Amino acid sequence: MEDNKTYNFNKIQNFKCGENVYQEASLYSFNKQIDFEIINGNLLTYNNILDATCGLEIAAEFFDVAACIVSHHANPSAVALANTIENAFDKVLDADTLCVFDSVITFTREINEDLAKKLSQMKLKVLIAPSFSSGAIEILKGVKNLKLVKINTPLQEIPTYYQEEIKITPFGALIQQKDTKELDVETFKVATKKKPEQNEVEDMIFASKIAKHAKSSAIVIAKDLRTLAICAGQSNSINALEVAINRVCDSTKNSIVAFDDAIKSIEDIQLIAQNRISGAIQSGRTSKDSEVIALADKLEVSIITTGIKHIKH
Repeated sequence: MEDNKTYNFNKIQNFKCGENVYQEASLYSFNKQIDFEIINGNLLTYNNILDATCGLEIAAEFFDVAACIVSHHANPSAVALANTIENAFDKVLDADTLCVFDSVITFTREINEDLAKKLSQMKLKVLIAPSFSSGAIEILKGVKNLKLVKINTPLQEIPTYYQEEIKITPFGALIQQKDTKELDVETFKVATKKKPEQNEVEDMIFASKIAKHAKSSAIVIAKDLRTLAICAGQSNSINALEVAINRVCDSTKNSIVAFDDAIKSIEDIQLIAQNRISGAIQSGRTSKDSEVIALADKLEVSIITTGIKHIKH
């Protein structure tokens, strides 16, 4: 990075408040912004934009399929893929109905009238999609306080709109490249004797892409291309895994789990096996690798290592 960096910020709007009602906040232009339209409702709030950003970042991972992403507090709370976005939304509801309420939901396909009828029955904050049918708009305009956001920028281009992250700290300004690292066939490998089934590999890749966008330590339990539980912001993977498993209850059988980092403890493997989770995907490359893999082999848990960490503070 350069020794000296200069940024020009131009105010776009003032918010009524920031994350809390007593915090002042504004939105400023920075390099370039995505092209979007608010086709119903008031301007996006500070927190709406944080949740929308989370949803769009994950939508960019799955731009070529029908996906539904639910966001809360700048973290994903549920994600599903299907042949249509209506089915993707149904899969989210089946996995975690409560997560939808008071949320920001992002879709990778047009919201049509049939889906709009379902969405209109729920208390939602923001709906984001590449387009809305005219019938859907008429239905959703009748929902109190609901904001409809049409994204005109192609979803696959979203990651190109900001290449740096800036955080102001008492020590100074932290600047880093945005984490856009993708899975690499050179480091992606099955590390255990037990090989995952093809559908399990697909679930692992799906869950890993979501863990990438959740606060560390992040755990994603998934099955059939839908999240069963997402736990973010825990101090360690054991706590995160326990919380995620408790959320899933008795539905962990034959699911998979994704870690945003490496599996660093045999306790993780024990928990995975005890709850009949069939496999895990993790970065690997720690001093515990051989111990973790040996126990996984003993307990017949398949593990894929990616060689890539996605730490997110």
